[in-house]
Parts: sequence; C-alpha cells; structure tokens
Amino acid sequence: MSQYLVEGGIPVKGTIRASGNKNAALPCIAAALLTDEPVILRNIPDIEDVHVMLAAYHALGGEVSQLSTHDYQLHTRNITISAIPVEYAHRIRASILFAGPLLARTGTAELPPPGGDVIGRRRLDTHFLVLTELGAQVQINGSFLFTASALRGADIFLDEASVTATENAIMAAVLASGVTTLSNAASEPHVQDLCRMLNSMGANIQGIGSNILTITGAAKLSGCDCTIGADFMEVGSLIGLAAITRGELSIEGIKMQDIRPAKNAFAKLGIRWEHEGQTLFVPEHQDLSVNCDLGAMIPKIDDAPWPGFPADLTSVITVVATQVTGTVLIHEKMFESRMFFVDKLIAMGARIVLCDPHRAVVSGPTRLAASELYTPDIRAGMALVIAALCAHGKSTINNVYQIERGYENVVERLAALGAQIKKDA
Repeated sequence: MSQYLVEGGIPVKGTIRASGNKNAALPCIAAALLTDEPVILRNIPDIEDVHVMLAAYHALGGEVSQLSTHDYQLHTRNITISAIPVEYAHRIRASILFAGPLLARTGTAELPPPGGDVIGRRRLDTHFLVLTELGAQVQINGSFLFTASALRGADIFLDEASVTATENAIMAAVLASGVTTLSNAASEPHVQDLCRMLNSMGANIQGIGSNILTITGAAKLSGCDCTIGADFMEVGSLIGLAAITRGELSIEGIKMQDIRPAKNAFAKLGIRWEHEGQTLFVPEHQDLSVNCDLGAMIPKIDDAPWPGFPADLTSVITVVATQVTGTVLIHEKMFESRMFFVDKLIAMGARIVLCDPHRAVVSGPTRLAASELYTPDIRAGMALVIAALCAHGKSTINNVYQIERGYENVVERLAALGAQIKKDA
C-alpha cells in the first residue's frame, strides 16, 4: 500500500492553482443522466472519487470522453441499467446521487448502501423523504429500490439541510410535473454549481444560494457546457499549510465568496490573507495568536451548514490551532467520529483535550514530532499531511488512497511549493 514520506519544518512558498470542487463535480456528473444530449463539464479535479463516479456513470450506459486533463464530455443517449453496480457504490458515498436522475429519466433506481468516509453516522432518511414526497416508492431489502410511475412537484421541508439530499431532490424535481418548493435546502457553493448547470440545460430553478428553492419542472433538458468552481476546502487547507509552516502562497482561480465563511475562523487564530480578483495571497508573517472573545474568554470555532464554517475544514483548523499561541475550543457538530483523529496529533505532541466526540480544546503552540500516521478519511488525511509538513523530522503517512480520493496530485503539487514530500509505492 502506498505511503507518503514527509520531512517537516520547511516553509512552503510559491503559486498554486486551486483544483475544481470535488463536491460539485460529483453531482454534476450524475446530472448528465438527465438529458440525452452531450454535456461538457470543465474544471473537473483529477481525483479518485471522480474516477469512480465516472466509472459508475459509464456502467449505467453513459459515454465518457476526456477532452483534457480536467474537461469531459458526457453523453447519455440511453440508460441501459438502473442499478448502480455494487463495486462502485461501496467505494463512494456520492453514488446515491444517481437516485434522483435515474428516477427522473427511467422511473427506477436501485442502489446498494453507499460507502465513503467513516466519520460517524451519515443518515439517508432525508433522501427517502424528498424522493417519496415527489412520488417515489421505496423498498429496502439489502439495497434501496426507488420506483415512480410519474414524479410530481411538492412542497417539501427537509428535516436536515443535507447537501446530497438537496441535490437528489433538485435533480428529480427538474423533470417532475408542476412546481416543487424545497425549504431548509442546503445552499453550499457546490449545490449552487449544480443548480446553475441545470438551469443552463433548460431547468427553472429559483432561489439559488438560499435555503428555499423553487423548481418548475421541465418536459426535457438539453445539453450544456459548464465550468465548476474552485474547491474551497482545498483552498482552506492550503491557507492553513502556508500559515503554520511560516510560508507564503498565492492561490489562483478562487471564488472569494466561497472562502468568506472560513475567514472569521482563521482570523480567530491570527491568520489573515489578501486578495485581488481570483487570487488569494497568504503572507509569510502571521500573528498566529488566538484572538480571545470579549472578557478574555476562550473563543470557539464551530461548523455549521452554509454559510457557516465548513465541517470539512474542521480537521485542518484543529491542526492549525496546535501551532497558535493560546487556547481555542473546536466544536464539530455534524459527525460524531470526525474528531477522533486528534489522538494522532496528541501522539505527535499536540496539547489537545478531547472533551467528547464533538468538542476538542486545543492549546498551543506545541512542537510537533514526526510520526507514523494512518489516514482515517479524506479531510483528516489532508490535516495529517499538514501536521507532518509542520512537524520536526520525517513522518510516514499510510492509507493515502483516502487523501487522493479528494485532493488532486497531492505530492506533485505540494513538492512544487518546496514541501519535502514523496510517494513510496
């Protein structure tokens, strides 16, 4: 199994272009099933989750043509099967995103339970809620079988602001008869990218960027040429890396509005950046001191649905906090196993008290020592790469497949910034 060999303590420096947003690419690939015309998707990241999603799309009958490293043409002349092969479903949680398009196009969708990161219970109930409200029937017998003679618009209140359930509902509703209203909908940038793509295909989605979407069903959708936005999770990871290695980075191709929710959280740790147009610059000299709340109270960094601080950056900002003077409470409210990776940071010398599955108190700065590390999930894996690049000595990171599911060409791109990292097959 491949490993990363990392020598820490060396500042990163240079210019890097942000990759495309993984969480936008995956639903947009699924949405290509909604039309029998060609769909061109641009700025698709070259990562393992995308490769698996494209393989699943192809297995359903879709034609895949790679136009360049990051651009694809997808064409679904006919859907040949309505069941996701188990070998793809078990490797990627986003496989459930095929449910809405398959229902809308064929009236049937069969999915084995999806795989993905093990970061706690990831309920699927909201998917069942929205699809049944739109007229589907669900049978559960080892796998999930959705059937619908016809989808119809509905007034739906999601019981949680689930990103993937919102996306499934949108993709089913765009071809349903009548009007659908989705309240308490997720509104993350990747949901917005999907909505804009569908509108360019002839859908009618109003309220993009809000938590109330109004969708008027169309009889048919056409092809499109769509470019997805930058991966703001990767951008946040690079900001943290630059700050705690005492380096400086220019990050190109970003959308500033997508990184704004992270700005306040990083500012609590004394980290700032500058920007001009689509380029963000992290300067070399950072304060790296906790900015206490009024009355010298310990501040809290907690995640929330958009436009709150993104849950997927919780692992990264926990590592960053170990190098900052002062104490901060990290509160991850969404997944009860995500914070368990902190035992690896503690073994490296970090001063962290894990209060419960959701809260950790971090006091810094601490000198991290190199260690042999194991990657539990995508985001914790990147956080451990950042910790290893900050630590003194040579670290080994195992199970790097998890990192490569979500981050593009990690070794090559970080090495180009001066990071001492290589892959040992």
